[in-house]
Amino acid sequence: MRQFFLRFVRTLHITRVLVRYRLDDVLYFLPLLKPYQAILRLSPMAWLGPRPQGTFAERLREALETLGPTFIKLGQMLSTRRDLLPDHITQELAKLQDAVPPFPSNVARQIIEAALGKPIGTVFSQFEDRPAAAASIAQVHFGQLLDGREVAIKVRRPGLQRIIDQDLAILALLADLAERYSQEGRRLKIRAIVAEYAKTIRGELDLLREAANASQLRRNFFAEPDLLYVPEIYWDYCAPPVLVMERIYGIPIGQRDALRDAGIDFDQLSRRAAEIFFRQVFRDAYFHADMHPGNVFIDPKNGRFIAVDFGIMGSLDDASQHYLAENMIAFFRRDYRRVAEAHVEAGWVPPDTNVQDFETAIRAIAEPVFEKPLNEISVASLLLRLFQTTRTFQMQTQPQLLLLQKTLVNVEGIARDFNPALNIWEIATPLLTEWLSRQRGPRGWWSEIKQYFPQWGLVLPEIPVLLHNILRQTQQGELPLVIRNSDIDGIRQELHHGLQKLTYGVGGIFTVVGLGIIAALEHRLNSQILNLPVWAWLIILPMTLWAGTSWVHRVFFRRGERM
Repeated sequence: MRQFFLRFVRTLHITRVLVRYRLDDVLYFLPLLKPYQAILRLSPMAWLGPRPQGTFAERLREALETLGPTFIKLGQMLSTRRDLLPDHITQELAKLQDAVPPFPSNVARQIIEAALGKPIGTVFSQFEDRPAAAASIAQVHFGQLLDGREVAIKVRRPGLQRIIDQDLAILALLADLAERYSQEGRRLKIRAIVAEYAKTIRGELDLLREAANASQLRRNFFAEPDLLYVPEIYWDYCAPPVLVMERIYGIPIGQRDALRDAGIDFDQLSRRAAEIFFRQVFRDAYFHADMHPGNVFIDPKNGRFIAVDFGIMGSLDDASQHYLAENMIAFFRRDYRRVAEAHVEAGWVPPDTNVQDFETAIRAIAEPVFEKPLNEISVASLLLRLFQTTRTFQMQTQPQLLLLQKTLVNVEGIARDFNPALNIWEIATPLLTEWLSRQRGPRGWWSEIKQYFPQWGLVLPEIPVLLHNILRQTQQGELPLVIRNSDIDGIRQELHHGLQKLTYGVGGIFTVVGLGIIAALEHRLNSQILNLPVWAWLIILPMTLWAGTSWVHRVFFRRGERM
C-alpha cells in the first residue's frame, strides 16, 4: 500500500512537470489516456503558470533535467537512438547535463561509514569534504589512505534507489500501455527500450559492478599502458554505495589549449582514440560505452588516454563481432551482397528476407557516402543509416550494437576534433584483417583446438561406451525417441484457448440463429419446421447445443490434456 501511494505521488509530480513544460500532449497518443487530457486542461497550473519558452525539443530536455536522475539518463540514452527519434530531438537531448548540486559532505561520510562498517578516520588519513564532482548518480571526493595512497572516493546519492525504482515502475507501466493500445508503441518496441534502460541504470547504481568493470578494462590494457590507463581499484574499501579507486592526474580532453601547452601531439591523440576503440571491440569484445569527453583525460607526461566512470560497459558475442567485421570490410570493398548475407547468416533479419532487395537498399545508403573521400566518411553515421534501413526488413533490436554505435559516435568526435583529416578506415582495416585471420584458417582452428581440447579430453573416453549403447538399443528396437520443445506448453495452451473460443463461438452462433428463427415464427407458433412444431425446437435446440459443445470439449480438450 505504501509503495502504491509513493508511486501515485511520484506520478502526480511527473504530470505536474509535463504540464509545466507543455509536454502533456506526449501522453495522449494513448487512447486510454485521452480523458486525462480534459482533467489536465482544467488544472489551474495550465492557465496560471508561466508559459515555457523554446521548441518542443528544448522543453523536453528541460523537463527531463527537472525530473531528476532517472529521466536525465533516459534522455541521454534516447539521444543516441536516431533510428527512433527525429534528429532535432536527439541533438537537443545530447545536451542534457548530468551535473547537479552536491549533497552535504556529512551525509557522504555517513554513507561511507555505514557501507564499510568502520569510522572514516580508520580508513582515510585525509578526506576532502568538498566534492570534486557531482552527478545525478553519485559524487566524488578526494582523499588519502592510511598508507599514503591518494584516492578518489565515489559515493552514491542517498535515497536514489527508491526514487529510481518508482520511476522505472512508472515507465514500465507506460511502456506496457503504449504497446498494448498504440500501433506506434508496438512498432518502436517501447517495452524493450525501457527494459534495456532499466538494466543499464540499475547497473550504474551498483558501484561494486562498476569496480568490476574497471578491473576488467584495466586487465585488458595492462600490457599497453602507453595507449590507455585505467585507475586501480582498491577492493578492500568498496561496497555497493561506495567505490574507492586510484586518484588520477590528467588534462580533460576538452581543454585543447591546456593540451597544446603540454606539448600533446594532436595527430597521435586522434589515432590513439580510434585504435583504443577498435582494440576494445575486436580484440577484447568488451568496451567502455560511456566515453564522452567528461570521462576522458590525457596524461600530460606521455599523451596516453586515461578513462574514468565505468558504469556503462558493452560486450560483444562472437556473432556480433563477426557481424561487425564482415560488414565493415564488405562496406570498405563495396560488397553490398556480402553485407546483406551477413545479416541473414547472423539471424538478425528473417531467413526468408529477399537478399537481392536487401542488397539494393544497402547500396542506396552506402553509395552516396562512398562518393566522398575516405577521410570524410563517418563509420558511426554509416552504421546508423544501416540500422535505420534494416528496420524496414524487420531486423530485431540489438542493444549491444546500439551501445557500440553510441560509443563510436563519441570516439569519432574526439578523434576528428583533433585531426579532421583522420582516415578511420586506415586504422580499422589492419585490426579487422588481423582479427579475421585469427578467427579463420589454420590460426583460428588451432585456437579452437587449444580452447576446447581439455573438454574433449574429458568426453572422449565416454564416446565408445555411449556409441555401443546406442547401437545395441537400435538393434533391439529399444531406442527411445524423445522430442522436447520449450515452447510446446505455450503452443498447447494457445491451442486450448483457441479451441475453447471456437466452441463457444459456434455454440453462440447456433443459439443466435435458433433464437432468430423462433423470433421470426413467433406469430405462427403452430407452424412446423422440418415436420416438427416450434415448441419442439425450443427443447431440441438447447439439447443439441449442449451435446455438440460437450463433444467438441471431449474430443479436443480432453485429448489435448493427454498429449
